[in-house]
Amino acid sequence: MSASTLTFLFLGGAKRVAIGRMFLQACEARGIGGRIVAYELDSHSAIASIGTVVEGLSWRDAGIYADIDAVVDRYGVDVIIPFVDPAVAIAAEYRRRVGGAVFVPVGDAAVAASMFDKIASAQLFERKGIATPATYRPGDACARLIAKPRFGSASKGIIAIDTLQDLYQVQAAGDKYLIQERIDNKEEISVDCYASVSDGAVTAVSPRLRGEVCGGEAVRTETVDDADAVALAREVIGRIGLRGAVTVQLLRDLDSGRLMVMEVNPRLGGAVVASVHAGVDIPGMIVDEALGKKPVPAVPVPGVETVRYLEDVVFK
Repeated sequence: MSASTLTFLFLGGAKRVAIGRMFLQACEARGIGGRIVAYELDSHSAIASIGTVVEGLSWRDAGIYADIDAVVDRYGVDVIIPFVDPAVAIAAEYRRRVGGAVFVPVGDAAVAASMFDKIASAQLFERKGIATPATYRPGDACARLIAKPRFGSASKGIIAIDTLQDLYQVQAAGDKYLIQERIDNKEEISVDCYASVSDGAVTAVSPRLRGEVCGGEAVRTETVDDADAVALAREVIGRIGLRGAVTVQLLRDLDSGRLMVMEVNPRLGGAVVASVHAGVDIPGMIVDEALGKKPVPAVPVPGVETVRYLEDVVFK
């Protein structure tokens, strides 16, 4: 693709103003223009401060692909970026339908869907030999367990299990929860990654400690030099065959030193801004691939901390 301006369609990027600015800056650094169109349910979204908001359909609406196609045609969209879980599979399926007409930096739709099903992803990690917290099986000890909603996100609905009664209550819900061992003395590490859509080459692996968390997202985070986290994130991407922007969520047991995968989000993480400021320009890598160029690998600088704050956008 050769263009003087790239138009990005953000799916569910209502609050992603900082990362949106980084996409525009990546275009400017390459001597081209950038434009953001956001597909949202509400036109009064923060992303309107730097782009155009189009009121769209819900992710479950049967007409969503035709609706997105109409937006792509109307605005001349070149790149589609999903920011929320349900939008990832939609973006991947849309790419399958239209071929290479629009650049979509995500992997296979079926793989993406399995990552958002906690039971399916835990089973996949186990088959691939990827270290994860042990999944509870009948007959195992019931102390120090955790139940995660099968299709949950943003850390909502998690239940701590300490007694048989707790366990029975969760099991009564059937297969709606993934039950695993609970690690209480831990640190959580998010790894922002990028794997080339064209050949799978991994050009970005940037680990950062999750500090303060709000609504399941890190609002204070700091990049770190962690060779084990880098190696495990690369292993996950390679064994599963992930593509595009990927956030690998890791958990380190501070008592035993074990490093494990909690979950994998095949999209940009909410706090990826820290990794970009640390020198891993994932938006720039996406822009380069959209333009038909190979992304240049980058190594992050440790010790870059970002803190998220509230900012008002006024609509009159």
